[in-house]
Amino acid sequence: QTAVRDLSVTETLIQYIELIDAHAAVWGLVFIIAFMTIESSFVPFPSEVVMIPAGFLAARSSLTLGSPHADAALAVAAGTAGSLVGAFINYYLSKHLGRPFLVRYGRYFFLKQDKLERAEEIFRDYGPGTTFVCRLIPGIRQLISIPAGVSRMNVASFALWTGLGAGIWVTILTVIGYGLGAGFWHVAEGW
Repeated sequence: QTAVRDLSVTETLIQYIELIDAHAAVWGLVFIIAFMTIESSFVPFPSEVVMIPAGFLAARSSLTLGSPHADAALAVAAGTAGSLVGAFINYYLSKHLGRPFLVRYGRYFFLKQDKLERAEEIFRDYGPGTTFVCRLIPGIRQLISIPAGVSRMNVASFALWTGLGAGIWVTILTVIGYGLGAGFWHVAEGW
């Protein structure tokens, strides 16, 4: 019975991949940008769920251009752009609403006061470069834009450090997905 269940899960996974693959050329990059924007804003959404499948689809030449390397480069660019948009949402909301608003209402946006205080402490201790390093750390990736906004960090510096950190993170996840996709389809062709 376990073998039947495993086969069913495998068939379901294959159907899911085929469904995504069928729409990836038209909507793939839009979805990457949209979901990475969500991931980088207040909504806790793992970037791994977006960028690893994007790399997987790129390995199959399923995104837009029909070339694995070009599709992977587009996925990285779209993921980085989405991350920047989400980061700027947090930055500007924090900048305009201010710390008192965030302390009072942050819990309604998945931002507890202790996490806000920890992010502010890290930002104070290590400066603007913190936005780069923290973009590489799951769980704090979204939060680092908040103390940057509250402290009114220079926008160009914020964009540079955030873009570099997000770009590296997105590239790592895309490469993982790409490797899985290339390996999976190589094995599938051998069956």
